[in-house]
Amino acid sequence: MNATPVSWAGAPIAVVGIGADGWDGLGRAAREAVGGAEVLFGSARQLALVPPAVAARRVTWPSPLLPALPDLLQRHGGARLCVLASGDPMFYGIGVTLARLLGPQALRVLPQPSSAALACARLGWPLAQTPVVSVVGRPLATALPELSDGRRLLVLSADEHTPRDLAQLLGRHGFGGSELTVLEQLGGPAEQRRAGIAKQWEHPPGDPLNIVAITCAADRDQPRATRLPGLPDELFGGDGQLTKQEVRALTLAALAPAPGELLWDVGGGSGSIAIEWCRAHPGNRAVAFERLERRRRQIADNAEALGVPHIHVRAELRAELAADAGIGTPDAIFVGGGLTQDGVLETCWARLRHGGRLVANAVTAESESLLLNWAGAEGGVLRKFQIYRAEPLGSFTTWRPQLPVTQWSVVKTAQAFPVEG
Repeated sequence: MNATPVSWAGAPIAVVGIGADGWDGLGRAAREAVGGAEVLFGSARQLALVPPAVAARRVTWPSPLLPALPDLLQRHGGARLCVLASGDPMFYGIGVTLARLLGPQALRVLPQPSSAALACARLGWPLAQTPVVSVVGRPLATALPELSDGRRLLVLSADEHTPRDLAQLLGRHGFGGSELTVLEQLGGPAEQRRAGIAKQWEHPPGDPLNIVAITCAADRDQPRATRLPGLPDELFGGDGQLTKQEVRALTLAALAPAPGELLWDVGGGSGSIAIEWCRAHPGNRAVAFERLERRRRQIADNAEALGVPHIHVRAELRAELAADAGIGTPDAIFVGGGLTQDGVLETCWARLRHGGRLVANAVTAESESLLLNWAGAEGGVLRKFQIYRAEPLGSFTTWRPQLPVTQWSVVKTAQAFPVEG
């Protein structure tokens, strides 16, 4: 949920990063910003780090914060405001939310080292090459797409239970041999670390302020599941209604996902296209449309198991649009099912933004004919491919063909018009 942007007419808000070392770790400019404030916002833990001599009125953030934030700031808009944040406010912090809500010109940000920077300093890891996943307010499964044998990553914990829950998650997904290092209260007098192997994790919950470093070790029989498209078919549960691995890789290449973009996956089946789209980048979003309820449940289960639980799963496309479900304007649309249903392609084409991409796959003569007509009117690229897989034939090996696939991919230009008839 994003708060509606508001116009800020007050003085710039000081957003001050404060570490576990508290007041002693702040520089002169940061201390002056806090000391000169009339109203000081922050969590109870952050506010407790400021000495009583600072006379500002202290306001603890409400929960949930985001819906209350615009009104809370406006009520204090005539005062000198200061917001406390953990470490770097622009690193998964309140500074990002405030910049989106008020605009960067409304802020004066004074950062401290982030927890990721401190963790890499302690471990000797290169910060620029170490991926960071936050599970603060996000499902733990969002860490799964980053896992790869031998890779190192950091996880920003939600609380003291995150290390244990993360160790269990790794064990369930074939990474039980991974090494975990929990770094608590980084930069403060109570700093400490605990380490162990995920499948043997027995440490009790520690400090809620922690970050977890993982050195991934995959089980020997664990299928590779990187962010590149073309995951093994066996990773998707369901009734077999999915775009197969090789065709899926070609389809994702044609869809060309870019960070932060929204996909509509029409005729979702097992959700494989939407899932691989979202795995391509943490900021990618998708809505999967599937008319059968059992398949909608399977899409949600697959999305959770493959680390992209934020995929929205909806019923039939036009019914959802008629209900004004607020599903956004897509940057790309994939039509993998229901091509011959009246109005499906027309609806998709009308809702696709200019410059967006549409990719449709057909395996029947009727749906192929439809794509030929659309390509004749709108242009784009037509491809046809067939995949063969080796299978045993007695004591020999033969090539077993899969169904040939006709694919139409097109970019919607400003001059494009809907197909008539």
